[in-house]
Amino acid sequence: MVAIVGVGGAIGAVLRYMIGEWLPDGFPWGTLTVNLLGSLLLGILVGMSLSAEMGLLLGTGLMGAFTTMSAYSVDLVELFENSEYGPAMSYLLITLLGCPLLAYGGMKIVQAA
Repeated sequence: MVAIVGVGGAIGAVLRYMIGEWLPDGFPWGTLTVNLLGSLLLGILVGMSLSAEMGLLLGTGLMGAFTTMSAYSVDLVELFENSEYGPAMSYLLITLLGCPLLAYGGMKIVQAA
């Protein structure tokens, strides 16, 4: 089981890195994008009837490594420390509201199918 989580985690970490490199600098677009997208995708996964192994691979491994609360926290603190209060508050609110709403939407997408 540990290997299954590890494989998913490796894939999620690489995808997380690639998205961060692809998006522009100056605002934590990479972290915001993966947290919002990851919330939607994890909501979809939770709504599906997955085997225990697929849940570990995709949910715990892939989505666990893909999304990143620690990077979000550091990005937010840095925005506040740099007196970028408007972007910091936007980032805070979009993440706090957007991630749970997208997770809920992902679950509802699966329920409607």
